[in-house]
Amino acid sequence: MSDTRCYMLITAKIHDRDAFIAGYAKATAPLVERFGGRYVLRAPGADLIEGDFGDGASIAISEWPDKAAALRFWNSPEYSKAKPLRAGLADVQVLLVEAPKL
Repeated sequence: MSDTRCYMLITAKIHDRDAFIAGYAKATAPLVERFGGRYVLRAPGADLIEGDFGDGASIAISEWPDKAAALRFWNSPEYSKAKPLRAGLADVQVLLVEAPKL
């Protein structure tokens, strides 16, 4: 068993929350679970205290068994179909990081 986990950190400035949730979020949430991930945080209204991206943004953090699982999700044909559903609805920044289990 690995001593690390992988986390996908998403910062999204959402322009039309209702459309984003009804389309992209509804399509993506089951895919995260299907590919072995789980959300550990989904929350709107981040306060930017340093940097230049994220004030008022929504934050989503998903946990994955490993980097390979997260990338299988990200590069899957299923996610490739869901990703365009956010076009024009949000400016998104996505980070993938491996970290030791606490």
